Amino acid sequence: MPQAEANGLTIEYDTFGDESAPPVLFIMGFGAQMTAWPEEFLQQFADQGHHVIRFDNRDIGLSTHLDHLEPPSMIELFVAAFQGGELQIPYSLSDMADDAVGLLDALGHETAHIVGGSMGGMIAQRLVINHPHRVRTLTSLFSMPRLILGTNESIQALLAEDPGTYEKRIEVAVETARSFSGGGFPFDEEKTRQQMIEAMERSWHPEGQARHGAAIIADGDRTEELRKVQIPTLVIHGTTDPLVVPEGGQETYDAIPDAKMLWIDGMGHELPEGAWPEMLQAITDLVSSVEK
Repeated sequence: MPQAEANGLTIEYDTFGDESAPPVLFIMGFGAQMTAWPEEFLQQFADQGHHVIRFDNRDIGLSTHLDHLEPPSMIELFVAAFQGGELQIPYSLSDMADDAVGLLDALGHETAHIVGGSMGGMIAQRLVINHPHRVRTLTSLFSMPRLILGTNESIQALLAEDPGTYEKRIEVAVETARSFSGGGFPFDEEKTRQQMIEAMERSWHPEGQARHGAAIIADGDRTEELRKVQIPTLVIHGTTDPLVVPEGGQETYDAIPDAKMLWIDGMGHELPEGAWPEMLQAITDLVSSVEK
């Protein structure tokens, strides 16, 4: 896959569709590589007349790893965040939003439609707050405007210790994905296992995930800043998301003026194939509303 120099980093990225079509930048979430966006999902979107771009966030996948920055203690960060203490973090969500803008610059795009999932939605929110002139539309997918803790099971799965072996890491990853599913769509264990194997073989970098978590905690509450957003916005959320609970989607929708809301019944923190048609249609309609 190609690479670009952006914001002083090397960013691994991939594209789908006609390069002359409206650009749509997909931003993935906490500790996840760009390959967590299913290729078939993005290709279907590209086939609707869009130039789709996905990329590895800093510190994950094949983009620059920032291992000279010490991984923070997540427990200490949580305590500081909820007690109002000072947070020392390696980098911020604003820095990660700047990476996305730098990638657009490198690819020659003055503006783009932005789709962010989970932490990627938080980065997308920060991007539209800090760089509104670079955004045509915003889609915030299973995300939130502030840190809202999910179910105990989902948090424990997210913060589970490294089991230490390749085989056990794969099994833990599969069970984590299962715990994130919402129950309304079939959970394909074998397909999930193959996806986890491919992701593990592509890159394994938990230190970057820890630094991502620090950026999320330190960014605080974006709600009041989101109230000033004038960009056409779509919020998509599953009704049974155990990690970013539905309250997060509702608060995002409530914060952004004139936003549209799409609830996916039975969807958790996942991108189930059965939900693709509804999601793709909603995002396509949003993009089309400003591309007439």
